[in-house]
Amino acid sequence: MAGNGTVDLVSKWLVVIGGLNWGLYGVGMFMKTNLNVVDLLLGKVAGGVLANIVYVLVGLSALYALMGMFKK
Repeated sequence: MAGNGTVDLVSKWLVVIGGLNWGLYGVGMFMKTNLNVVDLLLGKVAGGVLANIVYVLVGLSALYALMGMFKK
């Protein structure tokens, strides 16, 4: 994930969005409230399918970043 291509840029942003979302989710658990931004924005859209797509894309982006860490 060291490149500057479109896939690299989108992947970086998705990893950041996923990390921030998990951080807010954790803070929300301490405050007994839902701070899962992806769920709040997309949870009800298309029966939750859009939120699930975002979660899958974030996970794939994390795998892509992980592969880039071990590339020579």
